[in-house]
Amino acid sequence: MTTAATTTAPAARAGDLVDLGLRACEAFGRPDLASRLAAVRARLADPVLHVVVAGEFKQGKSSLVNALVGAPVCPVDDDAATAVPTFVRHGDDASAELVWQGGERRREPIALADVRAHVVENGALDERVAGVEIRIPRAILASGLTLVDTPGIGGLASAHAAASLAAISMADAVLFVTSAAQELTRSEVDFLRRARKLCPTVACVLTKTDFYPAWRRIRELDEAHLAAEGPDIPLVAVSSALRARAVKNSDAGLNAESGYPGLIEFVRDLVGGSAEQRLATEAAAEVVSLCDQLEASFAAERAALADPVAAQRVVDELTAVKSRVEQLKSAAARWNQTLNDGIADLTSDIDHDLKSRIRAVTAEADEAIDESDPADTWAEMGSWLQAKTAEELLANYELLSERATDLSERVGEHFRAASGTALRRPTVHDPTPLAAGEVGEDLDLKKMRVVKQAMVALKSAYGSAVMFSLLGSMVGIVLGPIGVGIGLVLGHRGLREEKKRQVQKRRTEARNAVRRYCDKVTFVAAKDSRDTLRRVQRELRDHYTALAEELNRSNAAALAAATEAATRTQSDRAKRLKDVDAEIERIRKLRSRAEAVSR
Repeated sequence: MTTAATTTAPAARAGDLVDLGLRACEAFGRPDLASRLAAVRARLADPVLHVVVAGEFKQGKSSLVNALVGAPVCPVDDDAATAVPTFVRHGDDASAELVWQGGERRREPIALADVRAHVVENGALDERVAGVEIRIPRAILASGLTLVDTPGIGGLASAHAAASLAAISMADAVLFVTSAAQELTRSEVDFLRRARKLCPTVACVLTKTDFYPAWRRIRELDEAHLAAEGPDIPLVAVSSALRARAVKNSDAGLNAESGYPGLIEFVRDLVGGSAEQRLATEAAAEVVSLCDQLEASFAAERAALADPVAAQRVVDELTAVKSRVEQLKSAAARWNQTLNDGIADLTSDIDHDLKSRIRAVTAEADEAIDESDPADTWAEMGSWLQAKTAEELLANYELLSERATDLSERVGEHFRAASGTALRRPTVHDPTPLAAGEVGEDLDLKKMRVVKQAMVALKSAYGSAVMFSLLGSMVGIVLGPIGVGIGLVLGHRGLREEKKRQVQKRRTEARNAVRRYCDKVTFVAAKDSRDTLRRVQRELRDHYTALAEELNRSNAAALAAATEAATRTQSDRAKRLKDVDAEIERIRKLRSRAEAVSR
């Protein structure tokens, strides 16, 4: 693996490039181009790298985070599991904050000692809490690394699994945790496969090697499972207990035995290095774009200076380009029409997909309700419904992300066809956490008590006995015990009918509860997807509108320079030609350096 010094090289070289680009913008009077470079410089100076720690319940995820940072920041409990995400990032002083649900994500400072109450499942949990953010001064976090301790997935079709996958879709890397108690299960392999589609950088961590003597055999079996999924999923075996003891006693040998040096190297070098390279590549691309626009202006002027006869032709070409670039800024531009039509179509398709998925869930729930008594099965039905809707919402979000990326590429192709400008992908924002409440929170599905059943039977029996006795007296026959027997038979029948009616009533109430919950889910998710698509539309619109303005200014500068060149004298042209050639050479050198960084 590469060394830490090597991994900082791309970011440092990219920073130097951006600084040169900013000086070029100042020298050539292009503050519009400088604004984008300034934003890139800020990202390079303060990079953020999210590593999500995921896995089943009680596999050692929280202990892994604690061992990585060398501090007990995430609560560890033998009986209770993590219930809300915990974000661990760098801070000058140790502190903690609650992150509340909602679009603005309100924050509330809390004491570090109170973190457990808000994180573990047997604590005083509040469903409005979206997560807990902890900041501590640790060198491993100083470069922008953020570790995210997620709740156990509880199977692929669980609400926690859907939430973890949603977090993974925004992550730079994933550490999937499995213990040495057994080999990877089918559910874990399925989760890994789906996680890789959302985040290409995935590593598997085998924990609790100190507790299970046969961990080497488990590692061999897990490596075989991972090899079947692809050659690029490394497996690292670690012991958090040994790591904690090594840190406490400053024991280098025990630390090496814990396996954590290799995991830390992976996080710092492979994960951190790839993130730095990505940021450096983005910065280099911005510098190349700057060089293209600056060189275009000088190239047009040079053409007019080198060949005075062709100067008017150059001016005419630039005038035609000016008309084309100005059209890019209009609402009737082809890329703008593609964007507006694409967002409208995508909004309709995503909404239809969401409703179709929720309708299928509702139909499946109705079928299950019709085959059982909700009084016996509602607890399982509620958990299943929450997990199933969460899974379908994630699938709907994945479709939105994929289709939004496709749309941005189509818009970029239209813009590039007219301007030759590079493409930029949109940011598909994390969906708003669902807060639809519990399933059937106001639902009463209790069966009839024994006393009530007896009263129903007695009422039916008494009424039937009285009816037959009166009927017998009318025809002159005394039924006596026969009437009582008939009443008992009909009383039993009446009780059976009442029970059946009660079951049907509970089924109706359960179906209504399912529909109320699904309506809440659809309402929240549909609003969130529409908001997400509007953000994508604004982001793409603003980006390409700004690019069109930049191109317009570049073309105007080139047109003015070419027009002036056509009026210069022979001696002035020769002198200016040398200056222009020198500027073009400097710009080309800057581009070459930028292209070298992006390789």
